[in-house]
Parts: sequence; structure tokens; C-alpha cells
Amino acid sequence: MRTLFLNPPSYDDFDGGAGSRYQATREVWSFWYPTWLCYPAAMIPDSKVVDAPPEGLTQEQVVAMAADRDLVLLHTSTPSFRLDCRTAQMMKDVNPSCVIGFAGGHVTAEPEASLRASEAIDFVTRKEMDRPVVEIVEGRDWADVPGISYRKNGAIHHNPDRLPLTNADLDSLPFVTPIYHRDLDYLKYNSPYCQYPYVSLYTGRGCPARCTFCLWPQVTTGHNYRVRSAENVLEEVREMPKLFPQMKEIFFDDDTFTADPPRARKIAELLAPLGLCWSTNSRANVDRDTLKILKDGGLRLFVIGYESGSDAILKNIKKGVSTERARRFTRDCHDIGILIHGTFIVGLPGETLQTIEESIRFAREMNPETLQVSLASPYPGTEFFRYVQDGGFLVDSVYNDESGYQRCTVSYPNLSSEEIFDAVERFYRQYYFRPSYIFKSVKKMVKSRDERKRLLREAGEFFTTMKKRREGSGAAA
Repeated sequence: MRTLFLNPPSYDDFDGGAGSRYQATREVWSFWYPTWLCYPAAMIPDSKVVDAPPEGLTQEQVVAMAADRDLVLLHTSTPSFRLDCRTAQMMKDVNPSCVIGFAGGHVTAEPEASLRASEAIDFVTRKEMDRPVVEIVEGRDWADVPGISYRKNGAIHHNPDRLPLTNADLDSLPFVTPIYHRDLDYLKYNSPYCQYPYVSLYTGRGCPARCTFCLWPQVTTGHNYRVRSAENVLEEVREMPKLFPQMKEIFFDDDTFTADPPRARKIAELLAPLGLCWSTNSRANVDRDTLKILKDGGLRLFVIGYESGSDAILKNIKKGVSTERARRFTRDCHDIGILIHGTFIVGLPGETLQTIEESIRFAREMNPETLQVSLASPYPGTEFFRYVQDGGFLVDSVYNDESGYQRCTVSYPNLSSEEIFDAVERFYRQYYFRPSYIFKSVKKMVKSRDERKRLLREAGEFFTTMKKRREGSGAAA
């Protein structure tokens, strides 16, 4: 089957599909690689990966690409699902014999509702898509493919779940970076906290943490951190400078790269002779000795989910890391020279106007290099979704407005959705408009022309985004 793997067109600057955890229009230019789609694409002859958002492709353009394909697999998300269904229907109208499948956290959490939402969807893959899609392309009877739900003769069927891939399975998968090289333009991908151009990949799947809001481990990859061997990672990384000659940084996009400290240290030690710069996701609980080894192996920056400055909220969401532990970790990172991109969420269980101010003060105290503030989004399949649904706190089922900006879908008795929505911009302004931060930014711009161009561009994008966000009134009515 001639197969197209598609991250479909969406809102301008929306990056919520095949590779992103933050399913919304970004404050600044940012696109993540469609890594999930590239794994099965590497195992299927004559496949093609199309990542519409960074390419700026329209629905009409991707529909034309699907006109001669036997199978199209779309990676969808909760905010983009309705739009993705329209794209699928357009494909069916042009190519009625084309088999269309959907993948991603949304269809994993709600396979029955997803299939009923559009007759253009023939099947959905639940959890990891690698093996199910390959088996469908190979012609296996759908009734014998674990991990899919599908429509047949007007009825919807749900096959048993598929066992997760093991460590050995992950080592046996083909590398995704040659597929990036074949089908994607790496110069069209950017992360505001990575050096441009960057390339991301996974060294493992799953996360042992139990954060109640986090979509991927709860719905897609599980809480068992399954990993590629350090040698396997080294083999792929060693070839990347040849494939991406202008690459300045590698991002290991595991949910928590440091969840297995001995392995993280081994990877860093193997990478050290290559002299490559890399960054990754971590929790704020890594010991100082490990931090030193990672830094010596080329680590530049951690993405750290602080989430809140309130220990009560951290307990409510089962974060497993206290503010005091985060303080110690952050001091160690600053001492050793590891930069931090800190992420916070407003609107989590227990949030009040007071705890929002606590988080703003905590963020200023931690003083990460860059900051991301998100609205709490209770995605289906998560414990947070069940909490707000059972408590009557879910006041809107539309997660993004028609421009892709996040809407505040939760409201509590002592904190309205409007107050939560407004807190995001206040949080950003009180962090970035500090004299000390402005002075540091000016020093960077004086020292580096590239940094000056980047910071000025991002500042303009930020102000434009905040203006559009206000105009869109993203709080639930």
C-alpha cells in the first residue's frame, strides 16, 4: 500500500500534532518533528511523511497529495480533531478507495467517539502506532491486528490492546533521522529554547512520573520508561552531523531523559568525544554528580516542568518533586552552568489567585533562561480530565479557538476561567519585564548579532500573540 503519513494542516503556527506536547498556537515560532510518524514510515517501502504545519501546506494541497495513495495515516490531537476530520473527509471525497487512519492521544483515549465523529475515518491506532500500521500495510486481516479500533460493515470493533514495545524492540526499530533527511526540511523546525537549527529524537518512551495532567504517559506511552541502549543512541547521533550539516543542537525528547540516571550518564559519556551540543527534558530532582557528568558530555539545557510554586498544588497533581527539591536542583544547575527552560501551568487543582502569585514569585526565584506558561488543559484519558469532569469544573469542551490559541476550559468555585486565562499574560509580563532579565537580554544582543535578531523577532512575535490572544477572549463563557 502506498502510504502517506500526515501531520495535517491546522491553525497558523499551531504545533499540537505529531510531535508536540503543547497543543496550541505558539507564542513564538516553534515546530517539533513528527517523530511518531517517522518510525512506521521507516518500515514501509514507498512511504512518504508530510508535515503540513511547518511547510505551510493547505488542506487542498495535502488532499492532492493523497489522491493517489492507498493509505493515509493522520496524527491528530484533541484541539485539532474536528479540523482533521474535515481534512480526512476531503481526502475521501477525492479518493474514495483510500484507507484513512488516525493516530494520537485523542483517538487512543476516545476510539469509539472518534470513529463515530467521521465516517471518513476507517481505523484508529491506540497507543503506539508503529507495529499496527505496518501490519495493516502488509495486508493482515484487521481483526488480527492488536491495538486498533476500526469500522467494518457499519459496525465499530475494538481489538485488544497491543503489548508495549520492549527495550529490545526499541533497539530494533529503524532510525528516524534518515526519514527526516528524506522527507523533511530541518531548517523549517525551531524551538525557542534550542539553538537553531536543532533536530529532536527519542531515546526512550514512557515516564515513571504520575503527573495527573500529563497526556502522553497516561494515554499513549505508559509509565514504564522503556529505553534504547546507549550504544544504539550513539550510533544514530554519530551520523546526524552528516545528515544535517548546519545542526547546532540535538534535543532528546524523552518525557524524562533522566528517569534512569545510570543510563543518562552512560549516554553523556559516549557522546562526550563527539563534541555535540544537546538538551533534554528532566525532572527537578537530578543529583549534582549526575548533572556534572551530563554537562561534561555536552548537555546545554534542561526543560523542567516546575508547574507551580505551591507545594499544595504539586501534591494535588502528584508531581513528586517539592519546591524545596526544585530549589536545590536549580541551584546546582546554575552552579554547574546548565541552562533551564522552565514550564508552568495555571489552573491546576487547588489554584487560587494567591497560588498564581506564589508561582510567579517562584519562577522569578528559579530564574530560568526562558519560560513557558500554559493553561491547564484536561485532555481526555488523563486523571485531570476525570477530576474536572466529576467535579463539574469542565466548562467548555472546545480546547482552542478558531486561531488555535488555548481556551481556558476549567473554572473553579473560587477562581473563574477568565481569571485563569488572564493570569498567563500577567505571569509572562512579571517574569520577562524585570530589569534584571531585560539587562541580561541586552547583554546577549550586544555580544551576538544572531542573538539580537532572534530576541527581537521573538519579542515581536510574543506581543503579537498576546494581542491576538486577548482579542480571541479564550476564557470559557
